[in-house]
This record gives sequence, C-alpha cells and structure tokens, in this order.
Amino acid sequence: MRMGRPACTFVLAVLLCAQLPAMGSDYALVINHGRVIDPESGLDATRHVGIANGRIKTIARHPLRGERVIDASGLIVAPGFIDLHSHSPTPLGQHYQAFDGVTTSLELEAGAEPVQAFGAAISTQPLLNFGASAGYVAMRMRVKNGLAFDATTGKPRPAGLKGWKTALLFLLTDFNTAMAASLYEPATAAELDQLQQMLHDSLDNGALGIGLALDYFSDAIQQAEMQMIFSTAAQRGVPIFVHIRRGIDGDPSGLREVLELAATHGTALHVCHITHNAISNLDVFLAEIAQARAAGVDVTTEVLPYNAGSALISSAVFGRDWQTIFNITYADVEWAATGERFNEATWNEYYKKFPDGQVIHHYLREEWTRQAVQTPGVIIVSDLMRMESTDKKVAPHNGAFTKVLGQYVREEKLLGWTDALAKMTLLPARRLERFAPAFQRKGRIQADADADITIFDPVTIQSNASYDDPFQHATGIVHVIVNGQPIISNGHRVPHSTPGQRITTWTHVP
Repeated sequence: MRMGRPACTFVLAVLLCAQLPAMGSDYALVINHGRVIDPESGLDATRHVGIANGRIKTIARHPLRGERVIDASGLIVAPGFIDLHSHSPTPLGQHYQAFDGVTTSLELEAGAEPVQAFGAAISTQPLLNFGASAGYVAMRMRVKNGLAFDATTGKPRPAGLKGWKTALLFLLTDFNTAMAASLYEPATAAELDQLQQMLHDSLDNGALGIGLALDYFSDAIQQAEMQMIFSTAAQRGVPIFVHIRRGIDGDPSGLREVLELAATHGTALHVCHITHNAISNLDVFLAEIAQARAAGVDVTTEVLPYNAGSALISSAVFGRDWQTIFNITYADVEWAATGERFNEATWNEYYKKFPDGQVIHHYLREEWTRQAVQTPGVIIVSDLMRMESTDKKVAPHNGAFTKVLGQYVREEKLLGWTDALAKMTLLPARRLERFAPAFQRKGRIQADADADITIFDPVTIQSNASYDDPFQHATGIVHVIVNGQPIISNGHRVPHSTPGQRITTWTHVP
C-alpha cells in the first residue's frame, strides 16, 4: 500500500523524533562536543554529557539538549581534580584552586582537630568540596602544651592553664623552648590513652583517616606511640597520611619505619610528597614502596610538581642539622614574605624573632620531580599553603595541576592526557573510596558519577604562578562544575555559586 505525502511525512517525523536527544527538561546542564576522558574506563572520544540533580545521567554519542548547554568543542572534559594535600581551607585558597581545576580540596597530611570544625572560614559557602583527616599534630599540641587550633584562622591559641603557660613561655623564650613538650618529649602512658581517645573521637566524627606530620615532632614520638597510632588506624580501617621522619639527604630509614608498621598492623598508608622526603634517593624510595605493595601492604604516595618546600621557620626539622639533611646552605632558603635570601646572621635572627614566619627552601632537582610525576601510581597533589590575603606572599604551590598538564603533558610529553588525569582524579578517589563512600562517585566521567567536572583547553592550559609571584590564576581552565553547578564559566567565576560540600567517612551515598 502506498502512503500519501502527508502520511509519509508523519511516519518519517515519528522515526526522527525517536532518534532525538531528550528535551531540555531532562537535563539541567549539558556538555556537548567535548573530548571526554574517563581514566577508569579508558574512554577518550567526542561525547556529550547530560547532568541533572548533581549527577552525570548519560554519556551520549549524539548532542543533547538541556536547560543550559556548554559547547566544549576543542576542549577536554575531565573528572574534577581531587587534591589530597592542601592547607588552604579559605575563600581565597578555594578560589585559586578552582582556577587550577580542583573540585575537591582535602587536608589529609596535617589534618584538623576537631575535625568537625575544619573549614570554618568556608563551611557556609564552600566553593569546592572539602574535608580533613584527624590532625595528630594538633592533638599532641593540645595534650602536651594545652594549645588548640582556631578553625577559622588556623593558628594555635591557649586552651586551659597549660596553654597559658605555653603562651607565657613564647613571650619569655623562643618557639622551641615553649613547644618543647610537644616537639621533644615522649608521651606518658596516660597521654597515650588520651591521644588514642581523641583519634577515636575524630574518626567517629567522620575524619578522612589520620594525618601524621611525623617530621615536625623530631624524635618525640617513640615506638609505643607509633604502635598506638598504626594499630588504631588499622582497627578503624582508615589510612594514615604520613610526613615521614626525614633523614640526611634521603636516608630511607623514615620510610622503612612506617612501611614496617603498616605491614605489621595491616594499616593502609599514604606517604606524602615523595620527592621532598627522598631528595637524591628517589629511586630507593619508589622501589621500596613498590616492593611493599607487591608484598601486600596497602601503600600509595604522591608528588607535588615543585622543586622547593615551604614550612614555618620554627618547624622541628630546622631545629636539627637541616643543612646536612637537605644538602643546602643558608643562601638556598628565602623568607617567603619578601624573597630575601638568608645568611647565618639573618637566619639566627629570624628563627628567634619570627617563629610563625614562612620560609621557602630550594633543595630538589627538576629530574627528580619529572621522575615521580611519570611513575605509575604516584598521585599529583598541590601542598598549597594557607591563602588568606594577596598582601602576604606566603602561598607557594598555587597552580600544581595546571603545571603538570601544561608543562609535563603538553610541552614535554612525559605522559599522556589520560595517565596524567588519572593521577589527579581516579587514583585519589580510589585511595579514599573504600572507607569514604562519597569517593566511589568521584574521579570518573560515567553515568551516575557526581557531576564534578573540569573542562580545559589542552592548547593553552598552563600555570602562571611562581614562588616570586604566587597569586596568579592559571590559564586554560574554561569551565569547572561542582555537584552539577558551574563555579567557573568561560574562564570566569560564577557569582554566588557555592555548591561545595563537606565530605566525611559517613557522607551518604544513595
């Protein structure tokens, strides 16, 4: 039977409609024509992403329609970057991290105490997702010196009679004398019980593991205390994020200490900033971590793509023979606020007068950083220092993720886009997802994953910040989406968009 033209047109229209994408009401946000890279599935192709209710709903082969549409032609659509190691839970810190492509910023090395108060300066209007581990540094300072950290300023304050005695010592002596109890004295049996209970309390309140900045305590934390920390983490099924005790120019004994404890107790372990610990001995550090993994130890590590470190001048490491440890001289260290390089006289003066001042010590070589960035399984982090005001030049390590993508991927071709993005997205999500279920839906571009997405231009992406000029936005981050809401659109901040969420071990995943 032959159909007339109207009937034929009707049937053709029905067939065409069956092939059309969902209408605008189906998706709140659509990303069309982008080069979608999902490190977990290996997808690297032009696809079209539909988003609704904060989740990715579909990855389609045909363009989609939505209430809002982003044309990502010529751009890479990647999972939002997850930074395991940032010390800047401030509005300014989150602002600059957004322009570095970060959608989740975590304080896991130093942690926080109390953890539920972490991020007070951003908690009502968070730009990015945020969270913290249980901060053992702060716990020990509270128990031994009576000092509590202000959640808004990040600075210690007296808490009780012991704290006021410490504050008085600060006025009468120097930092190391005032803080001797925390920095140099072993914990008593009663103090160990108190510290262990504080760890349990913090983990009960959703801490993302235990942050153990061990190098800041010199030799105060002895074996009984280490055994307590590692056994508690194993009992609770959470990892320890450790800044190991540094030895002379890459002595691996500090690494071996924590690997042995992790093997003994079955503790998950994450070794912070591998190059900054290994220094000239990176081959040995990477090999011993690989050997431990092959033997069944759940251990991971990370690298920040910078050839210097930044710390308070009063840090315990500077109370030791730091020139031998780092194989540097006074001239290799600069005062962060001014860029002034030290000599022996100015070092001794600043060390005594300004214990809360930041220094930048240059002690790494570029080839070590390149090697760690290339090594499979090594996660990329920023170690971003606290950003509060652009008037204070104390915020190095801004632009870490864009530096890796612009310099090491596009320019030097040390690794491909998918491998580099995995180090920023999938690998950190996997490090956390077994005990923090929220991360099962992060670090991926897949249906039902959280719509934390970074869209960048592979031709222009680069970091513009430096130690001399840290307050510079990266180039090439075009769109950033957090929980389905754009926070950067066409390279500009979206006003009044603060969709970030606090993430804990008990964050619900329906």
